[in-house]
Amino acid sequence: QVQLVESGGGLVQAGGSLRLSCAASGGTFSTYDHGWYRQAPGKQRELVATISQSGNTNYADSVKGRFTISRDNTKNTIYLQMNSLKPEDTAVYSCKASKFSHIEYWGQGTQVTVSS
Repeated sequence: QVQLVESGGGLVQAGGSLRLSCAASGGTFSTYDHGWYRQAPGKQRELVATISQSGNTNYADSVKGRFTISRDNTKNTIYLQMNSLKPEDTAVYSCKASKFSHIEYWGQGTQVTVSS
């Protein structure tokens, strides 16, 4: 069983930056792919960025060039550096650990609010 705990959310003005962290425990961190997802009020959850076991990354078009996902296997943690934040980035951000096609774990999420 993998436990994921997100941190780093908060209130920031448009144009500002935040770094989210997702600390994992209970599993072999390096064997999982990881991702950040977000859900805004009244909207479906959407993919923000993913990072594979080997470090390959993928981003939603809406965050390319502004967000960076990374992982530190020595700390069992993944990060999401968010720059040039926009009000439309406001959402609850959650991390996911997954492997194979049927194993996945989710964190509780952290609120990010960007004021205009």
